[in-house]
Amino acid sequence: MKWNDNSIIMRLSTKNGKLGKIKSSLFQRLALSTDKKGVLALAHKGHPIQTPEDIIHDPFVLEFTGLEQKKRYKESDLEKAILDNMEKFLLELGRGFAFYGRQYVMPIGGRPFKVDLVFYNCILKCYVLIDLKRDEISHGDIGQMNLYLNYFKNEVCMPDDNPPIGIVLGTRRDEVLMEYALEGITNQLFVARYQLYLPKKEELQAQLDKALNETQNE
Repeated sequence: MKWNDNSIIMRLSTKNGKLGKIKSSLFQRLALSTDKKGVLALAHKGHPIQTPEDIIHDPFVLEFTGLEQKKRYKESDLEKAILDNMEKFLLELGRGFAFYGRQYVMPIGGRPFKVDLVFYNCILKCYVLIDLKRDEISHGDIGQMNLYLNYFKNEVCMPDDNPPIGIVLGTRRDEVLMEYALEGITNQLFVARYQLYLPKKEELQAQLDKALNETQNE
């Protein structure tokens, strides 16, 4: 890796000497990712979307919601904050997304079920369903999203649509529990974390320096 990758990231990540608006929180993604070379490539090429996995960030950074100032908030508060800042959320999701609806009702077996947010990705040509969780993602959340995806495949998707993608977003997840909950599921179903804040500039800089040093030593 060439050293000028560092200056490229700095130009993309700072504005007038401030961290303020970091495109897709590149600083933090680099520091936390196990694929540092892949994240560094984003500085050069942007975020390509070719497969369902390409739209998954871990974590999704939702500092624009302003909810980090609240000690307590409900899932409905998070949903409303995303809706109020839809343009910023679409930027966080990546290329090709269009908002389709909120609290989308699915009548299944005589009962109404609702998924929090529905999008359509014109690059992948598929619906993307997102359920928001206030706390840790549970195995029940996985089963619920799988139900929603089966409904969309049979009742909503057109013949030329690709299978829908489901994302369950929560603040925490148990890796072993998620592994067992997802085993055997054939739908495109993903779990990811979100966080409502970016670390302080000094913390990000330390993480960035460490990540760059690790990448250079590979």
